[in-house]
Amino acid sequence: MDAAEFRKRGKEMVDYVADYLEKIDKRQVFPDVEPGYLRPLIADCAPQEPESFEDVFKDIEKIIMPGVTHWHSPYFFAYFPAASSFPALLADMLCGGIGCVGFSWAASPACTELETVMLDWLGKMINLPQEFLAGKDGQGGGVIQGSASEATLISLLAARTKTIRRVQSEKPELTEAEIMGRLVAYASDQAHSSVERAALIGAVKIKNVPSDDTFSVCGSALRKVLDEDKAAGLIPFFFCATLGTTPCCSFDKLLELGPICNKENIWMHIDAAYAGSAFICPEFRHLLNGVEFADSFNFNPHKWLLVNFDCSAMWVKKRSDLIGAFKLEPLYLQHHHQESGNFTHWQIPLGRRFRSLKLWFVLRMYGVKGLQEHIRKHVRLSHQFEHLVLQDERFEICAEVVLGLVCFRLKGSNKLNEALLKSINEAKKIHLVPCHLREKFVLRFAICSRTVESTHIKFAWQHISQLATDLLKTWEQNHHQQ
Repeated sequence: MDAAEFRKRGKEMVDYVADYLEKIDKRQVFPDVEPGYLRPLIADCAPQEPESFEDVFKDIEKIIMPGVTHWHSPYFFAYFPAASSFPALLADMLCGGIGCVGFSWAASPACTELETVMLDWLGKMINLPQEFLAGKDGQGGGVIQGSASEATLISLLAARTKTIRRVQSEKPELTEAEIMGRLVAYASDQAHSSVERAALIGAVKIKNVPSDDTFSVCGSALRKVLDEDKAAGLIPFFFCATLGTTPCCSFDKLLELGPICNKENIWMHIDAAYAGSAFICPEFRHLLNGVEFADSFNFNPHKWLLVNFDCSAMWVKKRSDLIGAFKLEPLYLQHHHQESGNFTHWQIPLGRRFRSLKLWFVLRMYGVKGLQEHIRKHVRLSHQFEHLVLQDERFEICAEVVLGLVCFRLKGSNKLNEALLKSINEAKKIHLVPCHLREKFVLRFAICSRTVESTHIKFAWQHISQLATDLLKTWEQNHHQQ
């Protein structure tokens, strides 16, 4: 494909993507295929001779689309928002066209410098304390990771290195292996599974801190666990606080937890993967109060801020803590402007894409006010759905509805609710996923799509309500027969 054909085919692909997104509500949100559907539809081996773009293009609808779950459909209410917007898509196109691998300043100065500035922009939008911003002379700063899971892992590994060095300086008779064996990380029993995985990769113990009746971790619960472990000779070194848990969007109590972590020399990382975008709205910023006690903080613009995957924003108060843990400087990475920054020392992989272009395009073309309205619209729609649920005495709300996520269920057994969810997803008119809140099987209704409107919420509730009516009739009949 030469440049002339690329121009032609590129325009065709833009038209296809625009049509796909404009008409996505006409597509079934969840596919009909079974595992293994794709292999019989394509050849066993790559072609020896080149194929035409037309041949490839026609197979998109034939082979790919039948197996796509349409995350951007206004009938998709599962997991969390998967942000997307036309400015972000255009920026990703430019990113692919430039094709730089920006591991160091010299590898692509604009890639490094724009990322630094964009994370400062974003930090100011959520009113992060000045210590987290790079500015011209700051000790902190932000970086774009691939996911919140990576940010948690990076924080834990940096905390591990920092703690080992501190303990060795205090107790030189202890070996690194002896210290490693006594390190303990902590997170809420509602925390994302990636926190446990980070501890697994980091080869340290991890313990769950019990959450309260609102599914939040408070200071007294953390203090109890810390005191028990310190008495047993263990070394607490890392706590992951969650703002907006995956099951029900609950918030750990930072103002209680932060001072404890600071006093005990425990690195506090804040995972706000989903909820963090909402902090750009002044009315939700109080949910971030206490961030001043943290060592690192992360949220995902690719979830709720109209920046398509992957773009996970992470800040640290002292970038030297990351660089000190990960810095390796082989000759081929060295250049005449070393002080200008090498983001490879802030992450797991060496290479990195020019992801800050997506932030730059979206922040400029929507503006802070446009993004605030997007968040507020989703929150309003979640309360609309909550109101519809509360009007039906057969259902109950299982957690406070704070930001765009409603946890609800039929009053009754877990098996009844499992059957309801099965009916919903088998009908394939909308898509939901469940969670467990204590002993209850709960349905999650997340406001996800950029294009979702009140009419889609009403349709979703009417559909759920009718399926519940049909299900309850069947259950009553079965009960009478028994």
